[in-house]
Amino acid sequence: QERFDRLRYVEVKHGRICQLAFLGQIVTRNGIHLSGDIDYSGHSFDSYPNGLAAVFGDSAIPQAGALQIFAFVGFLELFVMKDSANGAEPGDFPGDFRNGALDFGWDTFDEETKLSKRAVELNNGRAAMMGILGLMVHEKLNEIDMVADLPIIGALQ
Repeated sequence: QERFDRLRYVEVKHGRICQLAFLGQIVTRNGIHLSGDIDYSGHSFDSYPNGLAAVFGDSAIPQAGALQIFAFVGFLELFVMKDSANGAEPGDFPGDFRNGALDFGWDTFDEETKLSKRAVELNNGRAAMMGILGLMVHEKLNEIDMVADLPIIGALQ
């Protein structure tokens, strides 16, 4: 049971990350970016490319910026988003990051509704994992001149 809980925790966590990644990919590919400058030298948010090119490539985010993002995520991982598998008080289920601070009415649901909502989140996370993987593969296929037109966002550039 302990091994299963650990694997479920990892699956839920990866699903949440992939849901954010997929949404970010779709939004930025649609041309929606934060307004303003990303740094003091005047680079705007939309001056950086979308997708993997923002991390790897000629006009990628500078290394110092990537390190800041990595450090921030590490801080969240170690000190804020703690699960019982990582030393926090045991939650109701694997992946319960409330830590007594955030609730959003979770405790007002009955057990059947809680199980249903957790199943929906798990399935949406699985779908997002496949979705972001598909978008990344599609982006790499463009580099070898195998351009396909996606139904929602068109051909990736």
